Amino acid sequence: MATTKFKGTEVELLGTEINVGDKAPAITVVNSDGLGDVTVGGASGKKQLIIVVPSLDTGVCATETRNFNAKAAALTDVDVTVVSLDLPFAAGRFCSAEGINDLTVASDFRNKDFANAYGVLLGGSVLAGVTCRAIFAVNEEGVVTYKEIVPEITEEPEYDKALAAVK
Repeated sequence: MATTKFKGTEVELLGTEINVGDKAPAITVVNSDGLGDVTVGGASGKKQLIIVVPSLDTGVCATETRNFNAKAAALTDVDVTVVSLDLPFAAGRFCSAEGINDLTVASDFRNKDFANAYGVLLGGSVLAGVTCRAIFAVNEEGVVTYKEIVPEITEEPEYDKALAAVK
């Protein structure tokens, strides 16, 4: 059973655990810009950095998204997508207000297919039903080459390690 922590309390992660070396499932999520479908994971012919956050409406998630947006501008041939369970409308407002335009922000609100397929759905806690904070790097063939489940949800990820995984 995979876990993370929220304010020091261990929280179970639900869904199928995906690890380095596994095929990254191709999952359709909803783009916050126009409500179109976006596919993350799978063999896309490009490297992918999939950034998972609980909610863009929190300080840590907002900071993380802003930081990755700034760093994504320097990446070439890498699809960078932030996935949360926020409604696409709220995510779209966040992107407009924060100038997020160098990465894709998408929502898994419809069926939580992504959260379940990647094992990042929080179980029994006050945050049950949202995603943990995680990062997956996926190569051109759709294989996971880097994974970080941030040990404490209220903390930021290892930016440099995640970026190095797609360079």
